[in-house]
Amino acid sequence: MSMRRTFLADMGLGFTGLALAAMLHKDGIAGPDQNWAPPDGKPHFPPKVKSVIWLFMNGGVSHMESFDPKPMLTKYAGKTIAETPFAQAQDPKKLAIERLVVPDGNGNQRNTLYPLQVGFTPRGQSGIEVSDWFPHIGSQVDKLSIVRSMWTTDSNHGAQTQFHSGRHQNDGDFPTLGAWVHYGLGTLNENLPQFISMGNREYWNKKDGHYLGPAHDGVPLRIDPNAPLDFGKPQRAMNPQAQKIGADLVRQLNLQRGVEYPNDPAMAARIASYELAFRMQRSIPEVVDFSGETAETLALYGIDQAHSKDFGMQLLASRRLVERGVRFIQIQHGAGGAGTWDAHGGLKANHENNAKAVDQPIAGLLVDLERRGLLQETLVVFATEFGRTPGAQGSDGRDHHIFGFSVWLAGGSIRGGTVHGATDEIGFHAAENRHYVTDIHATILQQLGLDSRKLEVPGRKRLEIDHGKPIWEIIG
Repeated sequence: MSMRRTFLADMGLGFTGLALAAMLHKDGIAGPDQNWAPPDGKPHFPPKVKSVIWLFMNGGVSHMESFDPKPMLTKYAGKTIAETPFAQAQDPKKLAIERLVVPDGNGNQRNTLYPLQVGFTPRGQSGIEVSDWFPHIGSQVDKLSIVRSMWTTDSNHGAQTQFHSGRHQNDGDFPTLGAWVHYGLGTLNENLPQFISMGNREYWNKKDGHYLGPAHDGVPLRIDPNAPLDFGKPQRAMNPQAQKIGADLVRQLNLQRGVEYPNDPAMAARIASYELAFRMQRSIPEVVDFSGETAETLALYGIDQAHSKDFGMQLLASRRLVERGVRFIQIQHGAGGAGTWDAHGGLKANHENNAKAVDQPIAGLLVDLERRGLLQETLVVFATEFGRTPGAQGSDGRDHHIFGFSVWLAGGSIRGGTVHGATDEIGFHAAENRHYVTDIHATILQQLGLDSRKLEVPGRKRLEIDHGKPIWEIIG
C-alpha cells in the first residue's frame, strides 16, 4: 500500500493527505477506530434541500445592530439596566430584576446601556426592520427567516466550536454539522469533495475527523485556480497526457492485484480513491475559475469592489459548487484569533467595515441562487457564535453576550419574510421561543432528510441536547 501511494504521489495524483483519507475510509483502513459501517448515503425521509451554504461571522455580531433592533437602548442610554422603566416594571415572580444585572457572558458587569450605533429601516413586503449596515441583505429580507432568540453557554470564542458542533471545546473532539452531513449523505458528485471549508478555521473548529474519521473532514478550498487545494497539484511539472499514463498504470497494477486477491474488498475502494484524486485535480480548478462569468454576475457579488471582493469570490464559488452537487459549504468570515467581529471597542467602525465586506456578496448569492432555480434546494445560513452586550464596554464597545442573539436562514423551503422568537426590550435575554444552537442543526438536518439519532456512531452515545429540535415554525 505504501509503495503504491508513493508511486501515486510521484505520478502527480496528489491528495496524499486528503482525498486518500477521505476515500479509503470506505474499506475501513483510514483509521484504527473506524470499525463501524457508515450510513448508506440515503436520507432517512424525503429531503427538501440538496445543499447547505453555511456563512459564519467569527467574533460575535451584535444582534442589536444587525437583525434585532432595540430602540430602548437609545432611549435609556447612559442609565443602568436596573434604572430603566423596563426593569422596574417587571414582576419579580415572572422575571427577577437580578436576572437583568447578572454579569455578561464574559463574567463582567456591563450594566450601563449603550445606544444603538446604526439606524434601522423596514425592508421588503414583510416590513421587517434590518440594520442600515446591511442594506443589500435587507433588500432580500422577504427570503429570510430571522431567529432572534438564540442562546449558548460558552462565554468566550470556544463558542465558535459550540455553534458548529453543539459541544463546548473542552468536551472532546465532536464533529461539526458539515461532517455529520457528509457522514450521513455521502456524495452527489464523484468529482468533488462534499464538505468544503473556505476561510481560516481556528484550532477549535478543526476536529471533524477526530470523531468520524478523516473521510469527513472539511476540505479547505482557496479561490485560486492555480492552487485551490493542498496536495492538489503534481509534485513535479507534468503534462496531462503523461499524468493520465501514470494514472492508467496505477489502475492496471491495482486491477492485477485484484485478480490475484479477488476477495480483497479494499482493492476496489483504493482504486476508486486514486481515481477520485485524479478527477479532483481537474474539476476543482474549473470551479474557482470565474473567466466564464459575466461582468454583471461579478458585480452582483461585489467582486468589482475592493472591500467585498474576497468574500464575494468565496460566495460565487459556493454557487458554482452547489450547481455541481456539493452538499455542504462552510465559509468563515473574519476568522483569525477571536474573529474580526469581536468589537470590544470601536463597535461602529468595526461592524460597519465588516458589514461592507459581506452585505452585497450575501445578497448577491441569494439573488443568483433564486434566478438559477437553486434557492429552493439550497439552504443558506447566516450565523455567529454569540451576540453582544446591551451595556457598554469601555466608551464605545460591547462585550460577549450568550443569553440572546440572532441568526437567519433562507431558501430550502424556509418561510421567508418571517421573524421567530424574541429577546426582551433591551436585547438581554432570549425571552420567547428560546433555541440552543443545535436547534439550528436540527432544522438543517430536517431539510436534508436526516435524523441525527440515526447518525450516532455505535458505542458513542450522544446527549439529548446534541440533537436539538427542528424549528418547525420557520419550515415551509
